[in-house]
Amino acid sequence: MHTYYVYILQCADGSYYTGVTCDMDRRLDDHQTGRHKKSYTYTRRPVKLVYVDVTDDVGGAIFKEKQIQGWSRKKKEALIQRQEYLLPDLARGRRGYLKRSKRLSP
Repeated sequence: MHTYYVYILQCADGSYYTGVTCDMDRRLDDHQTGRHKKSYTYTRRPVKLVYVDVTDDVGGAIFKEKQIQGWSRKKKEALIQRQEYLLPDLARGRRGYLKRSKRLSP
């Protein structure tokens, strides 16, 4: 059984990078040293590890990584600050209600 890590890095420019790995220490070193010149974090170093979730389910880890990547900055920051209770409200539109499809009148 393997362990997988879903993680969020805060980059030097204030942006966030979300990734998944099975070796957190090696992957963090990759980001910090700029081992991969085409990576998002290469020109945004140094990076700071601000969130980690651990699981043994690779499919779940990849799903969560993609889910977080699609989130707004505010949702990511609520997750980082362990304020998961805020996530449902932050999923609502700017006007405070869930986005719904337009209904046509008869």
